[in-house]
Amino acid sequence: MARSAARAAAMQLVYENLMGGSGEDTLGALIAFTPEGDDQAYIDATVAGIESHAEELDALIARYSTSRELARIARVDLCILRVALYEMKYSHEVAESIAINEAVELAKRFSEPASARFVNGMLGAISRGEQPEGKKDQPASKPEQKADEDGEKQDS
Repeated sequence: MARSAARAAAMQLVYENLMGGSGEDTLGALIAFTPEGDDQAYIDATVAGIESHAEELDALIARYSTSRELARIARVDLCILRVALYEMKYSHEVAESIAINEAVELAKRFSEPASARFVNGMLGAISRGEQPEGKKDQPASKPEQKADEDGEKQDS
């Protein structure tokens, strides 16, 4: 089976886990995917890797998402981004350009039309190491600041 089919299956399992599922019997029963060759090893490693690096992946997504807060990113898009970023940052089995292209294809297949552009833009910026516009000096988890009456910033 092609790696792209295994990647789609991994993304669907990440989605199921995010939504509270257990992942038991999902490949055969729900996704209709029969792993061949090293597909199962790839899926298992990818899903486990994403689980163990979820906080780091989400922090990176939050940092680079200039148009949407992490909580407002569609869950399927979040899962697609997690799979691609895991491959780009931790797996090293796939070139970044391929991981980005495959993520865009997953977004076209499983999400809304605008999601493919969002996923492509996010992953491209991360790949190039660009600082997100408007977030250059802000860490991903920095609390919002409000201005007091004199216009000075203070933590909320």
